[in-house]
Amino acid sequence: MTSDPGRSCTLLWFREDLRLADNPALTAAARSGRPVTALYVFDPDLSGARALGAASRWWLAQSLRSLADDCAAIGLPFAVRAGPTEKTVRKAVAEAGAGLVVWNRRYVAAERDTDADIKSGLRDEGVDVESFNARLLYEPWEIEAKSGGPLKVYSPFWRACRAKGEPAEPLPKPSKAKIAAGPKLKGIAIDDLELEPTKPDWAGGLREAWPPGEAGAGKTFSAFLKHGLKGYATDRDRPDRPATSRMSPYLRFGEIGPRQLWHAAKQAADGGDASAKDVDKFHAELGWREFSYHLLHNNPDLAARNFNARFDEFPWRKPDPAHLRAWRKGLTGYPIVDAGMRQLWSTGWMHNRVRMICASFLIKDLLVDWRVGEDWFWDTLVDADPANNAASWQWVAGSGADAAPYFRVFNPTLQGEKFDPEGAYVKNFVPELKDVPLKWLHRPWEAPEEALRAAGVTLGKDYPKPIVDHHAARDRALAAFDRIKA
Repeated sequence: MTSDPGRSCTLLWFREDLRLADNPALTAAARSGRPVTALYVFDPDLSGARALGAASRWWLAQSLRSLADDCAAIGLPFAVRAGPTEKTVRKAVAEAGAGLVVWNRRYVAAERDTDADIKSGLRDEGVDVESFNARLLYEPWEIEAKSGGPLKVYSPFWRACRAKGEPAEPLPKPSKAKIAAGPKLKGIAIDDLELEPTKPDWAGGLREAWPPGEAGAGKTFSAFLKHGLKGYATDRDRPDRPATSRMSPYLRFGEIGPRQLWHAAKQAADGGDASAKDVDKFHAELGWREFSYHLLHNNPDLAARNFNARFDEFPWRKPDPAHLRAWRKGLTGYPIVDAGMRQLWSTGWMHNRVRMICASFLIKDLLVDWRVGEDWFWDTLVDADPANNAASWQWVAGSGADAAPYFRVFNPTLQGEKFDPEGAYVKNFVPELKDVPLKWLHRPWEAPEEALRAAGVTLGKDYPKPIVDHHAARDRALAAFDRIKA
């Protein structure tokens, strides 16, 4: 059915694309020849979808405020509403007199289903609907094995992606002159969404660590291009160095797009500011994100069900409440684990190498089901992503795609000594150990009493003794893996 000529407005529906640059739906709206009005719908009760965690809710509030300011700067009317998604969107379409609705695609199954229902219903009413890809370099269904069907191993997946050619160039941000302002929809204040903590207000560390919003994304990425991309291929595993892009929360909420990151990094290499090796590695990390979305698209319950069904028989232990609490609070007695968990709690983010170490400790040293850890990260990470979080936890558990060798058990002591060799990361987040000699910093339980005394540390009082013996826990984990080998 064609568009009703009485409907003269274009409605731009923002979702996980909270930016103006490289936003295909916004570009389409600006080019539609109609006045444009924009909407964001907050629906915490969308059937089948997972509610945002606490840290993500805090980030969303800041991002929406930033987006509102950015829309105002180009003369784009923007409203925030809360309620059931389909009902709220269709009501806004009717109020605005929209003959065209545009949005960028989402990939969680419940969200895809909702979008399909809305698209079908609006088209039946004579409203044109167009959707676009702003979130990924390649659509999940575009990448297939040579024999057909989804891919389950990263390397051939990424080769198939690269065979598609370079990702499209990012789109420019429409100027004020390009936007014809449509009707201003009535909305609610962002404060009324009650996304932020109040009593207690635990978000002080997040405010210090992050500038959410599109401008914050650009500033953070520019700093990475200047100071972190050169040497990225090797330094990205060092939590004691500013060698990671910190783009994950901005990608999560769409304040920057992967095409922008891809081409900016490529330009840095072309200009001689980074090596091809460094840029290839950075691109490959974007590729892992693509792979995670490919997995999620083909396995909608990735956060709830083992990708590898053999793990349905894995003998998980019932979590010891004291051990689980120690892991969450960074009081396990293993400094690199504790530094990571405290970084997470204070900043809403954790270095990727340390995420693997902390996840391995929970899963393999404590034999706790990976879903318990995935759920904690979902609540506490500002970049809690439905694809990355689940795929990465399953990878560490061994139950996921491409998790070879699935029985790998990280030694937290050796990992700390290898990737935090000067102890700067541990000393920053576990300050009670800052005066322990480096020789013992990652294994304080082995330090002589006089060395601990001189550092002002009494194990079990100032810093905990290890809650488990890693070597015994490793043997226990390997025995558990033996049970599912067949």
